Amino acid sequence: MPAHAELSELLDPRTTVLLTVECQEGVVGADSALPELAEEARADGVLANVARLVAAAHEGGVQVVHAIAERRPDGRGASRNARLFRAAERLPVQQLSGTPAVRVAAPIEVADEDLVVRRLHGLSPLQGTDVDPLLRNLGCRTLIVTGVSANVAVPNAVFDAVNRGYTAVVPADAIAGVPSDYTRAVIRHTLALVATVATTDEVLACLAPPGGVRRA
Repeated sequence: MPAHAELSELLDPRTTVLLTVECQEGVVGADSALPELAEEARADGVLANVARLVAAAHEGGVQVVHAIAERRPDGRGASRNARLFRAAERLPVQQLSGTPAVRVAAPIEVADEDLVVRRLHGLSPLQGTDVDPLLRNLGCRTLIVTGVSANVAVPNAVFDAVNRGYTAVVPADAIAGVPSDYTRAVIRHTLALVATVATTDEVLACLAPPGGVRRA
């Protein structure tokens, strides 16, 4: 894990953005289309840790961006060039625009200043979406990546961030995938090679206002 001074230098509130990836009701909520993934996100405290990080970002003046995956009811513009996309079309819960499935899931709170970016295609929160230009306009240098899943979208976000010149920070206990041992392997053998891996508590300690005590 990184030293506190090293991590604090990366997490300058003026140049840091917190990204939540697909933390939406239809993915990690009670009525998830992917109940095994939702269970991993909740049982291991991942979703609670994401909520803690979002709350800390709000208190500390760090911009929050929520990346949501959805599709139109008529499917226009949706990707179909991978088994994952075609399987998603058959799931009992659909991530349809304007439905509860694409709302940011509790206990994560969305503030007025947060940016919510919705995509209708692809696997990545950054590639072909508004996230990258928004990050550049915000002066972002470090992107904290949280959410789901460690199988697909989170690694995509980390790789795309690094390829675009951002420094990625991954709180290991604020991402989830299935099975849980796969998530640990991805963090150790893949994400740790390209991102700074830390814990939620370590990131929170760096985001805390100087001399202040942050609420749990």
